[in-house]
Parts: sequence; structure tokens; C-alpha cells
Amino acid sequence: MPVLTRDEARNRARLLDVHHYTIGLDLTARAAAPGTGQEPGTGGGGTAGTAEEELFGSRTVIRFTTRTAGDTFVELKPAALRSITLDGEPLDPTALDGNRYPLPGLAAGEHELAVEADMRYSRTGEGMHRFTDPGDGETYVYTQLFMDDVQRVFAAFDQPDLKAVFEVTVTAPERWTVLGNGIATHQGDGVWTCTPTPPISTYLVAVAAGPWHSVRTEHAGLPFGLHCRRSLAEHLDTDTDELFEITRQCYDRYHEKFEEPYPFDSYDQAFVPEFNAGAMENPGLVTFRDEFVFRSAVTDTERQTRAMVVAHEMAHMWFGDLVTLTWWDDIWLNESFAEYMGYQTLTEATRFTDTWTDFAANRKRWGYEADQRPTTHPVAPDAEAVPDTASALLNFDGISYAKGASALRQLVAWMGEKDFLAGINLHFARHRFGNATLADFIDSLARATERDVHAWAESWLRTSGVDTLRPAVTDESGSWTLGITRDGSRPHRVAVAAYDTDPVDPARLVLRDRFDTDVPAGDTPDGPRTGRRPSLVVLNENDTTYAKVRFDSVSWETVRTSLSCLPSPLTRAVVWNAARDMVRDGELAPAAYLETARAHLPRESDLAVVQSVLAFCRTEIADRLLPEAERPAALATIRAVCRDILRRTEDGSAAGLRLIAVRQIIDATSQPETIREWLSDDSVTGGPELDPELRWRILHRLAVLGAVDDTAIAAELAADPGATGREGAARCRAALPTAEAKAAAWDLLFGSDTLSNYLFTAVAQGFWHPEQDALVREYVPRFFTDVIGLAARRGPALAAAAGRHAFPAHAVSGETLALGEAALADPEVTPALRRGLADRLDDLGRALTVRAATEGAAV
Repeated sequence: MPVLTRDEARNRARLLDVHHYTIGLDLTARAAAPGTGQEPGTGGGGTAGTAEEELFGSRTVIRFTTRTAGDTFVELKPAALRSITLDGEPLDPTALDGNRYPLPGLAAGEHELAVEADMRYSRTGEGMHRFTDPGDGETYVYTQLFMDDVQRVFAAFDQPDLKAVFEVTVTAPERWTVLGNGIATHQGDGVWTCTPTPPISTYLVAVAAGPWHSVRTEHAGLPFGLHCRRSLAEHLDTDTDELFEITRQCYDRYHEKFEEPYPFDSYDQAFVPEFNAGAMENPGLVTFRDEFVFRSAVTDTERQTRAMVVAHEMAHMWFGDLVTLTWWDDIWLNESFAEYMGYQTLTEATRFTDTWTDFAANRKRWGYEADQRPTTHPVAPDAEAVPDTASALLNFDGISYAKGASALRQLVAWMGEKDFLAGINLHFARHRFGNATLADFIDSLARATERDVHAWAESWLRTSGVDTLRPAVTDESGSWTLGITRDGSRPHRVAVAAYDTDPVDPARLVLRDRFDTDVPAGDTPDGPRTGRRPSLVVLNENDTTYAKVRFDSVSWETVRTSLSCLPSPLTRAVVWNAARDMVRDGELAPAAYLETARAHLPRESDLAVVQSVLAFCRTEIADRLLPEAERPAALATIRAVCRDILRRTEDGSAAGLRLIAVRQIIDATSQPETIREWLSDDSVTGGPELDPELRWRILHRLAVLGAVDDTAIAAELAADPGATGREGAARCRAALPTAEAKAAAWDLLFGSDTLSNYLFTAVAQGFWHPEQDALVREYVPRFFTDVIGLAARRGPALAAAAGRHAFPAHAVSGETLALGEAALADPEVTPALRRGLADRLDDLGRALTVRAATEGAAV
């Protein structure tokens, strides 16, 4: 089916002014009647399916104006198009061509288009996703209409700059509750009506229906709600106070920052099953993946992440929903802004006052990695670089989120927060309930400051790649001088910190000096500084710019011996990130990074830093960057670090650190005795007790090591029969080291299309493991052929999941790289799969380079 091009969208926006949608959805269970609808290839948009295919009814009435006489089309992806009328006159349903119904020869003036169709439920998290909870048999449905998935639910002129009022009615089973963009009212007989929306884009329409467990309150005269499936009710109730508090704090802080009040009539947050993203900013009804309803123990950093997502999505109510991009080249305007505001608002308004450390330690590296791949792109690409919706979907990556947020943070540091917020508020006032472009945004900022924001935007938003900043420190006649060289082209406003080793206590680093400077700024920022040269100079010490940083030789020696002595966790995160970049760039041996972690991580107190460093040590260094023969020693080092953390926290004062250490010991275990004992005892000595997440984690590792069988997996599933247990069992069964288990898992992944998006991911995560290389080697070439057909059949969400989770990342070899490059040359590769393969192959090539350097150094 054709995707919408930018030129088509531009032409249709010139022709049409869309006013109002009246949408009726019938969610009462129905099966397709064989023989109804059109058959494939006849222009009818697909079959009505078999008697077993469950559908829902969709009726849409669109009122719109044609400015001049002309031709256009409306989009729809039905199982069966039952009727279509224009201005009361019936049209021929068989004229549907793929996902487009042509509307030729429209006269200038007012029109009304009515479409009635049967639509398919989804199992991939796209369109109207349907989920039956295996724990209690209850069924839930919800919409995810991003990009071109609106067409899976109702007929639409589907592009972001054709905003309209939406009036939605839903007929559902009588026991269900219906949620929507506006307050939903039960009219009786299973019929629910939602208050009409203000003008919003088609992709922001939302419905969620099922027997929800709901908790409601009111704040500032606005109804707030939290919703989840019933089997998670006790876990949501446990966290209700925390979630409402975060929501209230963010809401109040945004009203202090933004002059435009919250633009919708309610604020519901629904935690929905099998959700592909972290969350979606539907106006008045934000949907979250329901893993954010914590069933098991989590660290405070994980709670902070959930709070950040709450803050991120609320920021979208203004930037994204009130003011919406005109075309998808400006998606960063939505995501970068919400990302920046989410972290900043948490820091200002909630108990999570150190969120930028987590951003530096975990989130920002997503941007750095994406920006160094062949698939990189500017934060704000030219419109010509995003010619259609398929290419736009690829830009939801670390550049649009993490790099874009970093750029905005640098912008605020450069122009000042007062002027930045003044520009933002002007932008809201000028474009409320409308659409805007990058040019509009920059113009609003420029009106609020004397700085040259247009030049800044060209340097930061229209270029790709990561700059590198390097210090040059000289020490002469009782003064030291800092020079900063830049590999790259962007201007940077950075903080520089100088530390001395404490002469009384060499285990301490003492801050001597801290100053801001501009790069480029000549060879000697701010001139010579008094005193002997510092023991350590850290560039970008508060992480307000986006650049890789390096150290002079004296500073690196101090890092190696005293990293954990740095007083600020944010500075430590910056230094750890620099070391990580050095490993990936071949400037630091992976073994040297491990040695640094062994020396300093047991003394680290920040959860985000510990989690980030340990994850890099295991998933990158041990599993990919080191030669295979060195992997056992690397895993042993990781376990030793974690045991030291457990010993340091025996008094129970740091439950989060203990939980991180226990998770990593499980995942890095080579001999099963210890974790098998934990599973038997249902606890770790000194804590934590084993909850479902830890039990499934242990069982998975035991399955990888061949220390458990399907009987034990079935017993654990019987004890935890819900959705998470079903995923855990699927992951464990795919991990069993037998030919039969691998063949069965492969057939589930690629031989049938029965798995939902979450079950597909679980099976894929269980399939490949370095310990099982000989067993799964025959599947490596099969992946590069079978995945192409899978992506074509099951769409972009499953293609992305396959590229990320089903890729044989453990197979670091030239043969794997050659197979992947040959697959990329296949013209049948879909855009979503092509991006995933290209990124994984770039990671593979980097791993091969690092391994070659490591092996060469060893020789």
C-alpha cells in the first residue's frame, strides 16, 4: 500500500480545510463473514478474513471544505469497506485502491463524506491493538494511531496539518469502561460518548476500552485518572499516590512556565498491554506501556524514569498537541522539546532532583551511538530528506530524542532560560491549535533574544555527527593554561572543572576551579590561570553540551586512579561516558575499561551510573568487544564488582544498588549453583527476596546454561500465569540449549505470524546467546533471508523488533557482516528493517574493529 508523500500532503492541505469528524466504533465482538468484502487484488483493500478473524465496526463522517475544484483521496485500511457516500450520494466500494479511496472532481465548497467499514484488530501494537490477559481472561483494546495507523481504525485525511474537531462514540461490551481524548460518558447499553476535542491532528485521536481498574482524582478543577488492566490493580494502587503526586507537580510547574493553560478537558493516564513505545502523548489520554506498573522491586532510578516519561508526555500537551508539526521532518520539535522539558521539570518540581545524571549516564548515549552510524541525520533534516511517512518513521531515534534534547539544553545554556521560555510562549500564542515548522519556532525564539538563533540552528540542527573536544594543558612559571581543540563544527558553551588530589587524603579529589568558556575561543580560554597544573581537567563538566570529550595524559592517569573520588555524580557520569566513547572509538582497550570498573564501581553510589557501567561491561565488552576467549574472565570481573557491591550494602542501606548487583550477577553467571540456590531459597542472603522479575531472570539464565528444563519453566508459569509470566516462559523456552527448542523458537519467530509484538520480542531475546554459538550457528544465515519476508508480512513494528532483538548480535565475524551487507542489497527489504539492519551491522563492524585492535595489541 502506498505511503503518503510530502508533496501529496502539501497539495492536499492547499485543497482541503477539514472541520469535523464524527466517528462511531463498535467494539462488540464480531467475526468476519466469509465471502463478504473484496478479495485481494481487486482494489478492495484486502479480504474480510475467515470466520475466526475478529473485527470491529467503524463509521466515519467527515465534514470538509474544498477551497477550489480538484481531485484528492481519503485513506482507509479496512477488512471490508461496506459503504461510502459523498454528500449523500453512494460511491462504489470497489474503487478502494490499496489504502486510498479516490475522490476525483470535487467541486469547491462544503462536503460530507461518510464511510462504513469493518476493521481488523491488531496484534502488533499498531492501529487498534487487542489483548486478552492470560491471567484472568479479560480483554482490552486501545489505539496507537501514529504516522499512518489511523487508517487501520477509521477513514481520514491522514496528515498532521489537517487538524479537525473529533467527536467519538464507542459501543463496547456492557462491563467495559471507555476512555478517550475528552471526558467519556456512559449513555447506557454499552454506548459511550467522548466530549468533542479542540482541533487536533488525526494521529492524536485515542480510544482505550476494557474492564479497566481506574483510580480518579481532581486537581486544579481538572479530572485526573489512572487506569490499568484488572490483574495489575494492586500494583497500581501501591503507586497511585506517587503517580498522582508527580502528575500534579509537573502540571503545576508547566503552568508556571507556560502562559497558555492546559488545553484539554481531562488528563487520563492509561497503562496498556503490549505497547510498543514508552508512551504516547494523546491529548487527554496518555497511553503508557504497562511495565510502568511495577509488579516487582525496582530501583529509584527506574521510578525516576517512569516519572520522566510522565513529565515528557505532559509537555507534549503543549508542544506536539496544542502546536503540532506541519510535516514529519520536524518531529524533533515534538520529541526533543518534550525530552528536555521532562528532565528539567522533574529536577525543578519533584523529589527527583538529579535527573540529568541519569540522562548523561543512560539516555544520552543513545544519541551518541545513533549519531555515529551511517544512518545518522540532522536533528532537523531538510523536508526533502523526509519525502514520505515511511522515511519519517525511521527518525524516531536517539537523534530526535536524546541529541535534540541535548541541543536544547545547550541552547538554554547559551541564550538563557528566561529568553528561551519567552520564545516558547510566543510560539504557543502564535500557533495554538495549529501547525508550525522549524522556521516558525526559530523565529519565535529570535524575537525573544538578541542572540543569533538562526545561526545557532544552522550549526546545531542542520548538521549531523558528534564533535569531540580535547584539552591541552600546559604548566609554566606557576600558572597553567588550557587550550581546547575541537573536531567538528559546532559552537559550544561548556563548563570546565579543575581538580587537585588532596595532599592529606589522596583518596579525595578537591575542586580547585570551575569556569565557563566558549569553544572555539582561541587557544587559551580566559587566559592563564594561577597555580600549578591541576591533577584532573574535565571538559563539559556539567554535561550541558553535546560532544565527546577526551583527557590529557595527566588527567587520564587521575581518572584511572581516582574516578570514584569525584564529588559530583553528574561529573562522574561525564567521565564514564568519555571512557566508554574511547573504548568504542578504539582509543581505550576494553580490558582497561573493565579494570577501571573493577577499581571504582564498588565505591559508586549513584544508581544510574552503576547500572550504565555494568550494562556496558556485560552486553558490549564481554559479549561483543572482547575476543571470545576473554569473555569468561570479563564475566568473572563483573561478578566480582557486584559481589563487592553486595558486601558494601549488607546493612540494607542501599536496596537499589543490591538489586542492580543481583541482576548483573544472574546475567553474568557461568556456573549455575549460586543462582539455583537463590531460586530454591526464594531470596538472596541479605536481600532482596525473589519477586517474579528476578525468578524469571534466574530461570532464563539457567535455561541458557542448560541447567533447567521445560518442566521447571511450566511450573513457574503455573505460579505466574499472567502476561509477564507468559513472556518469561517464552523467553526461557527459546533459550533452552537443544536443537528441538531452537527449531521450535525459530518457527514461532519466522514460520508463523501468530505471536504478538511482545511475545515475538520475548522469543527473540531467548534465542541467541554466546554460550550457544555452535548450536545456533546454522541460523545466522537463515536470519538474513527469513527476516525480509517477516518484515514485509507483519509491518514496521515487527520489522523494528526483529532488527533489534532477533539479530544475531553475538556472532561477531566477517561472515556475519558479509551476510548482512548482502541482505541490505536486497530491494525487498522494507525501510524499517533496512534501518535496523544498517544500525546493527554498523555495531558489528565497530566490534570487529575493536576486537582486531585488541588482538593485535595482545600479539
